Amino acid sequence: MTAQPLAGITVLDFGQIYNGPYCGYLLAMAGARVIKVESPMGEGLRGRAETSSATYPFAMLNANKEGITLNLKSADGCDLLRELATKVDVLVENFSPGTMARHGVGSHALRKINPRLVYAAGTGFGASGPHRDYLAMDITVQAMTGIMAITGDGDGPPLKAGPALCDFLGGVHLYGAITTALYARERTGVGATIDVAMQDATFPTLATAIGAMYFLGAHPARTGNRHFALSLAPYNVYRTSDGHVAIICIREGHWRNLTDAMGRPELKDDPKFGDMASRARFMAETDAVIETWTSQLTKAEVFAACQAHDVICAPVQNLNEVLEDGHMHARGALRHVDDSALGATVLPSTPLRFEGVEPPAAVERPALGEHNAKVYAELLGMDGARVAALRAEGAI
Repeated sequence: MTAQPLAGITVLDFGQIYNGPYCGYLLAMAGARVIKVESPMGEGLRGRAETSSATYPFAMLNANKEGITLNLKSADGCDLLRELATKVDVLVENFSPGTMARHGVGSHALRKINPRLVYAAGTGFGASGPHRDYLAMDITVQAMTGIMAITGDGDGPPLKAGPALCDFLGGVHLYGAITTALYARERTGVGATIDVAMQDATFPTLATAIGAMYFLGAHPARTGNRHFALSLAPYNVYRTSDGHVAIICIREGHWRNLTDAMGRPELKDDPKFGDMASRARFMAETDAVIETWTSQLTKAEVFAACQAHDVICAPVQNLNEVLEDGHMHARGALRHVDDSALGATVLPSTPLRFEGVEPPAAVERPALGEHNAKVYAELLGMDGARVAALRAEGAI
């Protein structure tokens, strides 16, 4: 493979905030021509990016895209979309279910015009079912999916996970569904209508917690950083002299290696710690033994000792440390850039890697409607006067 795998694919990306735009970003970084379509006012994250911390995610999620404006509330705007739909391979949107259809440009209408079109919709709870029309943001999907019920400490309230897990898991699954549909289209010549719900995409992450519930015969208590079923030990985050490390032993060999790393080989013969069941039963003492060791060392020293003894361990990195992670920079997953709005910053590349193919060079996100003249000319043959007239009419 010498070319990006999606070279030659053209995408209309109506994505907004995180879910749809991340799908579009993955498509762009895999070689597709991704055209970000916004209302003349701009999508919600763009507006917030001008005055808030949203500048960074907007820059990250919309790199390597072209940008046009199109007003779905305008009859002329919808006519333009119908024309564009005949020229592209994929349309991505994550509006509330039925939004596009109410304007006469939903999946059925557009696929009637272009049967090869892959129409991909990302939603909170799906295009069908009783929760179809529930308003969805990452925190509300976390709440309904069960993530919050199992996150936090036993004596505290439910907590959301820090990252926007549901938004991004939904975006990843939407990307996977699109590439699957494109593969099927190669055999059938027919596109597809795709429905990917954030709730559905997030559910599989509960595997361990649901397994614990069946194992315990009751809903597992929130266990902080410990194992849901409290059946694995050590499995926790431990204090060091300059932060914390995560350590887990899933096999007896890991525990024996850890005792050697700690310089405590006698623990191998202590009945309290002799096997996983015993260590779980005496979990507090197991954790105390480990933290007595880790607290005397730095994160780097504990990590080095564990690596040398084949123990599963990692330092708990703060965001500044993650941005300067030497491993991620070495493999090109992160890159230093001088951004027009952010200044000197660090942005990600793509997690999708193909042997023999370099990820595309970074291109800043488009200004609102930056590529109107270029895209409308190339796809629909419009001249500058017609583009200007459409802008004046409020269609773009």
